[in-house]
Amino acid sequence: MEWLNGNDPKIPNFNDLNEPRNLCEERIADYFQDSIILVTGGTGFVGKALLEKLLRSCPGIDTIYILMRPKRGLSVEQRYKELLKNQVFDHIRTRWPDRLSKLYPITGDVSAPNLGVSAEQQQLLNKCHTVFHSAATVRFTDPLHAAAALNVQGTASLLQLAEDMPFLKALVHVSTAYSNAPRSHIEERVYAPPYDPESIVRCTKMLPAETVEVIAESLQGEHPNPYTLTKALAESIVYSHTNLPVCIVRPSIVTAAYQEPFPGWIDNIYGVTGIIMEISRGTYRSGYCRERYVVDLVPVDMVVNSCILAAWRQGSKKPGRCPVYNVTSGSINPLQWGHFTKLCVKWARENPTKYVMWYPNFAFTESRVMNTFWEISCHFLPAFLYDLLLRAQGRKAIMMKLARRFKMAAATGEYFANHEWQFSVSELTALHDEASVASDAGAFSHWPGHFNWESYIGSYMLGIRRFILKDSIDSLPQARNKLNRLYWVHRLFQVATGYYLFKFLAGRLR
Repeated sequence: MEWLNGNDPKIPNFNDLNEPRNLCEERIADYFQDSIILVTGGTGFVGKALLEKLLRSCPGIDTIYILMRPKRGLSVEQRYKELLKNQVFDHIRTRWPDRLSKLYPITGDVSAPNLGVSAEQQQLLNKCHTVFHSAATVRFTDPLHAAAALNVQGTASLLQLAEDMPFLKALVHVSTAYSNAPRSHIEERVYAPPYDPESIVRCTKMLPAETVEVIAESLQGEHPNPYTLTKALAESIVYSHTNLPVCIVRPSIVTAAYQEPFPGWIDNIYGVTGIIMEISRGTYRSGYCRERYVVDLVPVDMVVNSCILAAWRQGSKKPGRCPVYNVTSGSINPLQWGHFTKLCVKWARENPTKYVMWYPNFAFTESRVMNTFWEISCHFLPAFLYDLLLRAQGRKAIMMKLARRFKMAAATGEYFANHEWQFSVSELTALHDEASVASDAGAFSHWPGHFNWESYIGSYMLGIRRFILKDSIDSLPQARNKLNRLYWVHRLFQVATGYYLFKFLAGRLR
């Protein structure tokens, strides 16, 4: 699948803008000609994919500023060098290495006043034409004061900075489709927030973090976590700045790339990705979920392309007061949780990883009692026995710790596995219709109805194997042999379990 969208350096470049063309034809990439862009969250999953796509498909861009902060003992310059080495830019390095020089780090911090940007660098940012704001904490378990500082205060500071950008044509705020999680039907509009955003930020700043956490559950209300609450508050701040060319992109669950920069590309194990990885290794075997509900997944490259198209439409078409785009798949190309996990199990058996620990087999249950039983028997008991084996070998016991950590991760996602939403996509449809007439529309694939879930999940799982587990395709024969042995162990275990269960029941019935 590496050939898709001109990604293989050995074949012609379908994104090349130097080919002869009819000058009357509109091209999306032309909107970015000579433009100066600011990207926040450029080191995140969506941010890296956005930077790569802008460099590859919009070569006329002049400069892309990336807001970065020192982190984990690394300076901004060190983090910037690490970013340039990332595999996401492999195609850029191979074909157009000079384009990487268009990236320029800006020292700052989204949670700091004025984004922590110096006066000198503010002068550089004042020349920006387009802003992509994707910086946010996406962890559901982050405390309210931390989520408010990044998601709410950070958005307010960015918009304040944007007020001094006289050439600004578009500001794209990346939110989430679950910013209004308590609602079952979500239209493409900004809803009134449950609280005044400034009051929440003021509260989290004035009160000690411990005090904020005491009242956090009350403030959270019907929202499942601080993340969705703070994203709702951030949207209301964006909507209050319609004097600026603002728009909001709301992706649902962002997953591995469909095509770009590589099919299946993924760089984290958050959420659904972690579930898929553990299903493929045979260590996750039961979950609490309504499997008939739709799991709303959207590949990261479709999110990125939607952001780019939203900026193009905002700057060139001027669609009006803060358009909102629900970048979701459920109403266009629905996939149920049950079908999703069946595909995961199918591909886990078809293309196993050498790190598989047990024969992949998974099923959802809608009973908490049964889920607890399967968790104990299929997750914690094997982890306990494996730890005993590790201790006997003089090695560190880790499996119980991992099992507890995964249970906590699964618990944070239970809300989304047991609720279903209907997302309106009229604005996204309008964006799709307007973009489809551009001569380079094919380079910005964004419509969820244009791909097949079965082949995508297969690509997704190969991506986890390649990019997360660092398991090369050369190990596939070895992994299949290992899986075959695990299959017979699995069958013997089932027979033994059935035998002893039969003896137990027979003894009770005498």
